[in-house]
Amino acid sequence: MKPKVYIETSTISYLIARPSRDLVIAANQQVTREWWNMRRALFDLYISQVVIDEANAGDQEAAQQRLEAMQGILLLELKTEALDLASEFIRSKALPKKASQDALHIAIAAVYGLDYLLTWNCKHIANAVIQKSIARIVAEQGYELPTICTPHELLGE
Repeated sequence: MKPKVYIETSTISYLIARPSRDLVIAANQQVTREWWNMRRALFDLYISQVVIDEANAGDQEAAQQRLEAMQGILLLELKTEALDLASEFIRSKALPKKASQDALHIAIAAVYGLDYLLTWNCKHIANAVIQKSIARIVAEQGYELPTICTPHELLGE
């Protein structure tokens, strides 16, 4: 059985974006493309309507490319349990209210019992300080926090 990965919107954005002039972002974009082309087949991939909605925002040409990149990825239904868990992240101040979409990504991946959440959002998702609080809340609600990581961390050897 393949490990299950929730693909958060920033991963798709880095995948299709024009190469950045910022060296760090450009390197992250390259790593994302490398993971997408060489490693993604080793995983079962999942997205949610939250990812689709975020990917569909902004520049229409880029939005179309993001949506095309997600073709064939399994869509997870937004369960009440995930909404409740995301609300608890905000209520307990593990995440700020402005990060409610980020809270939903984490909650969906946890409620569905996925193995990984793949993201470049290091402010509110792949953030070690925040993850500690979130992991406690997730466990209190009877779930397990997926491993939250960047494509670089999921490249393997």
